[in-house]
Amino acid sequence: MRMTRAEAKERNRRALLDAAFEVVSRDGYRARLEEIAERAELTTGAVYSLFGSKNGLIVALVADHLRPYYEEIEQAVPAGLDLLEAVDAFARHYRRGCDAPDARAGLSLQITLLDMALHDPELGARLAASVRAQESHLVALFAGRPYKGGIVTLCQARRLTTALRALFVGLGQGVTLGLAPDADEQYFADTARALVSGLSLVERDADAP
Repeated sequence: MRMTRAEAKERNRRALLDAAFEVVSRDGYRARLEEIAERAELTTGAVYSLFGSKNGLIVALVADHLRPYYEEIEQAVPAGLDLLEAVDAFARHYRRGCDAPDARAGLSLQITLLDMALHDPELGARLAASVRAQESHLVALFAGRPYKGGIVTLCQARRLTTALRALFVGLGQGVTLGLAPDADEQYFADTARALVSGLSLVERDADAP
């Protein structure tokens, strides 16, 4: 049975994203569009047709990589928890991800993308915008939860998300590289709870929109 045009387009898109993950993780900003297309058994014209440019492909790769990650977080942090309980659940979920079979590949891509962003400011700006768009799911996950007699606003949830990202990226790299051998789930949860308590989100931003 022949594929429809939409099905063929999605197949080609998927093939290019999978090929880009392999090549970009290995070569970083030196990744050649020709090799990505060859691995996907397509032409460079397909890249331009589907993504507009090499940078467009890289940005799509990041969104594709992060989307299931944030969907899993939403499932791991159910409604009905207060802020500290939600942060605790998020921290434990993040720590379990450090032991996943693809954790090293994910770290390699993360470091590679940072290197690419430093070499190409335009790409860096687009990557930052893509990550912020994905993180909006996490902001929404924390907003509206009770904390110290108040309710976490969107502004406070954004500040919290920024702080937690910095904390967990650093700890996660330490775990994957063997630099934090004692950082188990409880350590992640305790550290995250301490960070939230130290931020005093509600008291400092009580009038934030």
